[in-house]
Amino acid sequence: MILSVDTSLGTAVALLGSDGSVVADLASDDALGHAEAIGDLLQGALAAGIGEPITHVVAGMGPGPFTGLRIGIAAARAFATGRGIPVVAVPSHLAAALTVLEADPQTGPFAILTDARRREDAVTVFEGLDVDGIPHVVVDTVLTPRAEADRRLGALRRIETRTLSAAALARIGRRAISAGRTLTGPEPLYLRAPDATIPGAPEKVGA
Repeated sequence: MILSVDTSLGTAVALLGSDGSVVADLASDDALGHAEAIGDLLQGALAAGIGEPITHVVAGMGPGPFTGLRIGIAAARAFATGRGIPVVAVPSHLAAALTVLEADPQTGPFAILTDARRREDAVTVFEGLDVDGIPHVVVDTVLTPRAEADRRLGALRRIETRTLSAAALARIGRRAISAGRTLTGPEPLYLRAPDATIPGAPEKVGA
């Protein structure tokens, strides 16, 4: 089985069986309560999957806010370390794009938009599926001020995504594993540095 975890928007956890069936698909829409929700969601998913070993953990790597995103990635890595199994890193927008394409495989180019706060959206442009069944990225993820969305995106179809399916994330991970592909590196896609900074050395005060 494949366990997937994503906290780029709300908190989402899913379990995919070895045959690709969805064993569990749980989520909380709270964009701030990741730490409070993730434990219960993991317990619920694992309870549904008793009897079959988990072989991989898929981690949604963003884009997303710094604090929320790292909670999900840390949980995925901790679970994988405890079981001695690999983590498969997947950009979260791929899951959102797969949901769109599964509903309408014939759709043309489209943009996935997720809230990046500060009146900005994280935007990735996709078109169709590649030979491995993974959404094809046309334009890599960028931050776009909402006030400039019309000018930058023009008539391109926009999908404003408020929730993300961990089951779709797991399907992307499963296809990447089957194809022997690495979809992204180990670093999360924050797009923006965290607000907290390490203080500099104190200034010297003369006598």
